[in-house]
Amino acid sequence: MQTQEEISHLETTIHDLLLEPKNQGASAADAGLSIDTGLSVNARLGDVETIEHHCSQGLGVTVYFAQKKGSASSTDLSPQSIKETVTAACSIARYASEDPYAGLPEPEMLATECKDLDLSHPWELAAKDAIDLAISCEESARQYHTDISNSEGASVDTYQGIRVFGNSLGFLHGYASTRHSISCSVLGERDGNMERDYWYSVARKHQDLESAERVGIKAAQRTIQRLGARSLSSRKSPVLYSAEVANGLISSFLSAISGGSLYRKSSFLLDTLGTKIFPDFIHLYEQPHLPGALGSASYDAEGVSTQANKIVTDGILNSYLLSTYSARKLGMQTTGHAGGVHNLCIGTGDKNLGQLLKKMGTGLLVTELMGQGVNPVTGDYSRGASGFWVAQGEIQYPVQEITIAGNLKDMYQHILAVGNDIDYRGNIRTGSILIEEMAIAGE
Repeated sequence: MQTQEEISHLETTIHDLLLEPKNQGASAADAGLSIDTGLSVNARLGDVETIEHHCSQGLGVTVYFAQKKGSASSTDLSPQSIKETVTAACSIARYASEDPYAGLPEPEMLATECKDLDLSHPWELAAKDAIDLAISCEESARQYHTDISNSEGASVDTYQGIRVFGNSLGFLHGYASTRHSISCSVLGERDGNMERDYWYSVARKHQDLESAERVGIKAAQRTIQRLGARSLSSRKSPVLYSAEVANGLISSFLSAISGGSLYRKSSFLLDTLGTKIFPDFIHLYEQPHLPGALGSASYDAEGVSTQANKIVTDGILNSYLLSTYSARKLGMQTTGHAGGVHNLCIGTGDKNLGQLLKKMGTGLLVTELMGQGVNPVTGDYSRGASGFWVAQGEIQYPVQEITIAGNLKDMYQHILAVGNDIDYRGNIRTGSILIEEMAIAGE
C-alpha cells in the first residue's frame, strides 16, 4: 500500500477535493485523509484468541465562509461521496455562528519543507509468524517462575498507514508511517495474594522491538516483584516516579500550558509565561524532526511547521503550546502545536534508577497509578498508586492500596532529580522523577 505512487494519488484526491468548497462558495478549506492497514494477533494460554486483519480509511473536511466554520467526515472516498461530504460541511458552515478567531493559519506559518523523517518501515509479518511470536512471548512469561499462575495473554500488532493533508492556501503533503508492538500481561499468586503486571515494546521498525521472549520475561518479573504487597500507614515521604509513570507528570504540565486550557481559564498555570515553574536544572524541549521517532512530524495538524522548541529552560516557562485558534484567542501566534507536542524530552541527570533510590534513601517508588485525580484548574493531585517501599536506598517490599497527593505547582518546584533511564516508548521522553515530599494516604 505504502508506495510513493499511492501517496501521490491521494494527494491528487485532496487537491481536487479542495476545489469543490470554492465552487460552493466557501472562502477557505482544509482536508485530511488517512488509509490504514494492520494485523493484530492475541494469544492466551498457548492458544490463539483472535486474529484481526484491519483496514480503515477516513476523510475529514473543514470549510470556512469568512468566519463561519463547518466540518464533515466520511469513510467513503468515492468522488460522489467526497462531493457530498464537502456539501455537508458547507451546509453546516452557512448556519454556524460567526467566530472572529476561526480560519486557516497564516500562510507564512505553514511548512514549506517536509523532510523524510524515516517513519515508514513495513513489517511483512504473516499471521502464522505473528501467532508464533505471541505464543513465544507468553510462554517466556509463564515459564519464568512457578508463582506465575495465569495469563491475560500476549499480543503482536503491526500497523502501516498513509496520511495526506492539504488546505486552500496551497499546502499539500502526504507521508507513510508504521508502528509495531509486542505486549504481554500475566498473573502471579502466592499465599492467596494475586497480582498482575505487564510489559510492552513499540517501535517504527520491527527490528527495534525488544524480543518477544524479553517482553514476556519483563512482564513476569514485574508481576513476581509485586507479590506480597501491603498497604502503608499514612505519612509524608519522598516519592520516586519510575520512568513509565513519570510521563504523566509531564503530560499534566503540557495540558496546563496548552492553548485550550489557557483561553478557557481552566489551567493552574495561567499567566505563567516567563516565570519559574521547575528547579533550575529542569529543561524541557521538543525534537520534532528526530528520524524514526514515534512523535516525529514536519508539521502539526494544521500544516504549521514544527520547530525544535525550548519550552522550559532553567526551570522557566518559555512558551505555551498553541494552535492557530487558541493563539488568536490569546492574542498570540501559533507555536505549531495543533494536535500536541512532538518528541517532548526532559533533560536528565547522570543517575539511573538504582542511584536515584540511593539518593532518595527512604520513600516510595511508584510504578503504577490509578484514577484521574488531577484538578486542571487548581493543580490538586490525588491518585491511587502501587509500587515499592524503599529504605536505605534499597527496595524493601511491594505496596498497594495507597493514595499519593499533593499540588502540581508544589510538586514541580520540589523535583530533586530526573534519571537517565529514559522511556522512549511514547511522545514524552523522560526518566524517573524524584519529588522531595508528598502525602501518602494508606491504612
